Amino acid sequence: MSSSSARTYNQTHVARPATGGRRVSIYWTWSYPAEAQRDPAAMANRFSTITEVRNVIYPAYETPEFDAANFLQGIAGTLELFHRSALSFQNLAGDATGHPVAVFQRVDQAGYHQPIDERILADTDTLMVFGLDHLISGLDVTSTEVEAIQEWLRREGTCLLLAPHHDVGFTDDLAQRQMEYEHHGDRLVPRQQRFSQYTRSLMRALDVPVHNTWGLRPAVIDGTAEIAPLTTFRDLDDRGLLRDVPTLSFHQHLPHYELTAAADSTLRVLARQRVDPTRPHPFTAAGNTEFNAMIWMPPTGDRAGDIVLVDSTHFTTLFGGTDSLRQLWHNLVTMP
Repeated sequence: MSSSSARTYNQTHVARPATGGRRVSIYWTWSYPAEAQRDPAAMANRFSTITEVRNVIYPAYETPEFDAANFLQGIAGTLELFHRSALSFQNLAGDATGHPVAVFQRVDQAGYHQPIDERILADTDTLMVFGLDHLISGLDVTSTEVEAIQEWLRREGTCLLLAPHHDVGFTDDLAQRQMEYEHHGDRLVPRQQRFSQYTRSLMRALDVPVHNTWGLRPAVIDGTAEIAPLTTFRDLDDRGLLRDVPTLSFHQHLPHYELTAAADSTLRVLARQRVDPTRPHPFTAAGNTEFNAMIWMPPTGDRAGDIVLVDSTHFTTLFGGTDSLRQLWHNLVTMP
């Protein structure tokens, strides 16, 4: 899959025939226009503008590639950074499977609405639902979508990857919001930033007993800036998702995937991440030292497909790309 191929835009998806390799599709749950046109003066529940990104991460984006003549400014530019940062994953997946990764958005830049239906599912074996819509968007899965996904999951070899993002500042207590902000230390995240309305509604409909909460900063190895290794439960990892994967991405505000039912053979925590103990947070104040970073729900009943939960930032390069992440990508797209 050549990175120098011509780029296309605003075209109807061309179906991928089944040839043995997994056909992977990414579904961004946001309404691009709604997110891009939020008031940049709002103090909560919006993405950063590219101007804010350039200011905070200066001088990383001070190149002609990102000036106004060549790149969208405002919030739209930041959304495009997410798209661009997934290209490395898309290239690796394409090389590993022999199929290009299809990318869909619930509402795209041109205003076209694409629900999850047979047009997406018919030629998809692994569907990655990236939950980056804010709660205030009010986006919910429809009953028609739920029925289509349930039917698709009855097909052998399917995998639904759910990636609800963080929920920062969900309290009315302003002091707690400030504590959370100082814990993660990312000046680009507002004191309240609540994500994944669509994915939460999908999880409820599919009886996935998980709730995304907090935005937690991973610990580092003492005396270094290197992320602390995962605590893994490889005896539960029958699919080998974490084979040769010691770490995930050092993202400053990762969600805790809180279980709302008891873990058992059908609900398995595969990995936990240690939280930075030097930065106070309500989660650690309650006695917690690690958060759930990856969950697997094996096939059960009439569901022949797998359900995996892991954050979408681990499939981008916005926060660094490592050999460990690339191994995770390979394991996912080639899983038996």
